Amino acid sequence: MEPLIACKDVSLGYENREVASGINLEVYPGDYLCIVGENGSGKSTLIKGLAGLIRPLRGQITVAPALREESIGYLPQQTAAQKDFPATVSEVVISGCLKRRGFLPFYSADEKRLARKNMKKLGIDSMARRCFRELSGGQKQRVLLARALCATEKLLILDEPTTGLDPTAVTEMYQLIQKLNREDHVAVIMVSHDIMNALSQAKTVLHLKQQPLFYGTVQDYRKSETGRGFLGGEDYLGTN
Repeated sequence: MEPLIACKDVSLGYENREVASGINLEVYPGDYLCIVGENGSGKSTLIKGLAGLIRPLRGQITVAPALREESIGYLPQQTAAQKDFPATVSEVVISGCLKRRGFLPFYSADEKRLARKNMKKLGIDSMARRCFRELSGGQKQRVLLARALCATEKLLILDEPTTGLDPTAVTEMYQLIQKLNREDHVAVIMVSHDIMNALSQAKTVLHLKQQPLFYGTVQDYRKSETGRGFLGGEDYLGTN
C-alpha cells in the first residue's frame, strides 16, 4: 500500500533556520498520527510542511497522486480574523472546495451536495444560514472541520483543534475526529497539547523536540522513556 504522505530526512524552518529536522514518517489510509512535544519543538512547523504551506530546507515530502488531485484537509490554529469571519456557515464550508473548483467562477452542483453532506455529517446542517462569527467556539470548529472535509476525504491535518474550547466541546470534537477516522477511514495527523485525549485515540505518536525523540505506536510510546517522562514519569496504560 502506498503512503498518503511521507517524509524522508526532512528538515523544516524559515529563512534557512532549522526548526525541525531529521523527520522520517509515513502516513497510510486510516492512520491516526498524533504529534506531541513542548512549545517551540517544531510541531506546527512540521504541520505546515505536511500541508504544503512551506517547503523543506532539506529532504523530501512525498504526497500520493490521489492526494494531490483532491488536496489535503487542513484545520490550522484559529486566528482572531478567522473567529470573526463575516460569512454564513454554508459559505465557509463550501469554500473548502476552492481547490477542486479550479478557475470555474461558480460552485458546481456536486460541490454544493458535498458541502451539505459534510454539514449534516458534523451536525451543523441546521446552522447553514447562520453567521459564522455568531457561533460558539465548538460550533466554529465543527464548521471549519466540515470545510476541511470538502477539500479531501482521505487526509485531515489538524493543528490544536480543541484549543480554547470548553470541556464539552473538546469531548465532542475528539468524538467527531475519531468517528471520521474509524468509520470513514480518513487518515488524521494532529498536533495536540491534550495528551491524554490524544493518546486515547491515536494509533501512532511522533514526539518532537526539534528532532524526533520517539516515533512509533501509542502502546510503545506509553512504555518508552520519552513517553513516561512526558506523561509525568508514569507508565500510562490507558486504553486505545
